[in-house]
Amino acid sequence: MDTFLIKKLSLLSIQTFFNMKNLLFCFLSFIMVFSVFAQKNVIAHGGGEYKIPESIDDCVSDKQRQVIFSEIDANRKLLKENKFFKSANKQPLVHPLFIWPVTKNPIAPYSNVWSISNHVDHNPNYPNQVQDWNCGSRTYDTSAGYNHKGIDIYTWPFSWYQFQNNHAWVIAAAPGIIINKTDGNFDMSCGFNSNQWNAIYVQHSDGSMAWYGHMKSNSLTSKGIGDTVIAGEFLGVVGSSGNSTGPHLHFEVYNSSNQLVDTYLGNCNNWTSSTDSWWQNQKPYQDPKINAVMIHSQVYSFNNCPQTESVYLSDDFVTGSPVVISVYLADQLPNTTGTIQIVRPNNTIADSFNFNLTTFYHSSYWYWTYNSSFFNQSGQWKLRFTYLGNTVEHLFNYGTLKTDNFEKDNFNFYPNPSEGIVVIENKSNILLKEISIHDISGKKLLSEKSNFNKIDISGL
Repeated sequence: MDTFLIKKLSLLSIQTFFNMKNLLFCFLSFIMVFSVFAQKNVIAHGGGEYKIPESIDDCVSDKQRQVIFSEIDANRKLLKENKFFKSANKQPLVHPLFIWPVTKNPIAPYSNVWSISNHVDHNPNYPNQVQDWNCGSRTYDTSAGYNHKGIDIYTWPFSWYQFQNNHAWVIAAAPGIIINKTDGNFDMSCGFNSNQWNAIYVQHSDGSMAWYGHMKSNSLTSKGIGDTVIAGEFLGVVGSSGNSTGPHLHFEVYNSSNQLVDTYLGNCNNWTSSTDSWWQNQKPYQDPKINAVMIHSQVYSFNNCPQTESVYLSDDFVTGSPVVISVYLADQLPNTTGTIQIVRPNNTIADSFNFNLTTFYHSSYWYWTYNSSFFNQSGQWKLRFTYLGNTVEHLFNYGTLKTDNFEKDNFNFYPNPSEGIVVIENKSNILLKEISIHDISGKKLLSEKSNFNKIDISGL
């Protein structure tokens, strides 16, 4: 658990949270690990670790791997016959230096979209005898004798919401030629199966090869076998196709002799030389970062796979609405502190507090619900979160438009009801940036950012 350090904390404020018959137990729990909020405007708070489903099987079976390698060998032969590799053969046989293969869609409302669940397993024994490149246990094996062969990069926060909205992109980690490609397979797996994944395989100038697996169906680049890609080029969207428990990228690398490569330089990776990393900038084993700072209209939920989470994202609130502020971390480190600031439209500080993080979590979330009386100014507010020297800000509007004025005075919609085109008359001087339609759970169904006169809802 993680302990929140709040201004003016007192025994009296603790007692208000519990009834008398539970007071002794709760007070002792607080002394050890419990977290308490004393601000009168915070009506709820919570959070903790988010655990992704554990992997217990090979993401690609031995039989499927044999098929993949057979297809790659056949494609290599065909491309050599057509002299696709003639320029590559003139290059020195030096392995590539990779950039990170997952990035966020520029319109995605996050700072980062990923964390790592598994590395390559260097311990050949099994089961439950694992060792990653850093001599840790951030990997897995199976009772059938499979040792994890790649890097699993999962999306965070709201993996399925990211999946539905194409928020996490797979990009080429190094330039090369597409040597194989599979697409069109089911992409919302929640458990282990024998399904084929959607993947792209890129061969580099030294003959090494990178596998990009589990991508979203029909999201893959339109480029085909034999086409070249450059580092950073879009390859597809992170999905959950094939043998998978949730959206993630499986990134697997082989050298020119089809031998598995662990791309990280580390004390327990004896497959490469002591000075040889395959990354331009190798990421640290623990890579703490702020993945998102968000505003919600109510407390969200991480629904069971593969349902899209109820995220309730909002940046516009009418007067009288509560507001949920939330932060999402990857590789949360113990004995660290986060700082929250909420800034009024006139740039004065409405609230500021620190909270201590006492436990390592691969991914964590923390939220606070403020009641409406806290927001005593109308206009643009600012949520600011600082962690380990990094600061992320999120802007939101409070009380700038009232629902009745918005509907009755400023805009006219017709026909209403409608099953086709809706005409929108803007009778105000309000400049629209986006029109969006959401269902009752808060899921965005449609968005229009250019045509503000008409919107087509026939597909809903």
